Amino acid sequence: MNLITQNSKLKRTSKELNVRVFNFGIPAYKTKSGKITCPFADKCIKFCYAQKGAYIWSNVSPAFEKRYELTKQDNFVKLMTEEINKKKPDYIRVHDSGDYYSPKYLLKWFEIAKENPHVRFYSYTNSVKIVKDAIHMAPDNYDFIFSDSGKQVRMINILRDRHTKIFKTHEELKQNNYIDCSKIDLYATKWFNKNHRVGLIFH
Repeated sequence: MNLITQNSKLKRTSKELNVRVFNFGIPAYKTKSGKITCPFADKCIKFCYAQKGAYIWSNVSPAFEKRYELTKQDNFVKLMTEEINKKKPDYIRVHDSGDYYSPKYLLKWFEIAKENPHVRFYSYTNSVKIVKDAIHMAPDNYDFIFSDSGKQVRMINILRDRHTKIFKTHEELKQNNYIDCSKIDLYATKWFNKNHRVGLIFH
């Protein structure tokens, strides 16, 4: 099975910036068996794009379930490295669906990044405490964007932490001095954007 894929936004980003951007996803919020994959999701559950559309098609959703099970395995780092060597991405968005559900799981991603220093990894996350507790171990080729719609939003330092804020219009986004990253995903990262204020338009 494909461990990393490309959704429409990442295909557009890849074409626009002439790079290879892939994503890795697990079930949004919880698995079919009830295991929580987004432990700190809050109001975002109601409008999560990964709980509708192609993400829930009968021929698509089983792959997310399978990837989740693979993250539990001891050989997950090895499997991901093999997939990276095969597809040769420049960037990987970790979790177009799902989140860091435990500290142990996050550290597996750090290990994957260290095994593949030529690839840059990034993710939007509501798991603020899990990330902040381990950030000193993060390799240089990893970046985090904290989401402003989770249970741990108060742990985000908006003056220092790279974070998102969702706006209704482009005008409102610009008035608040946020960078519009709605169409080109990599503009949210430290490699393309020194401004830590990441703006997204509600859709």
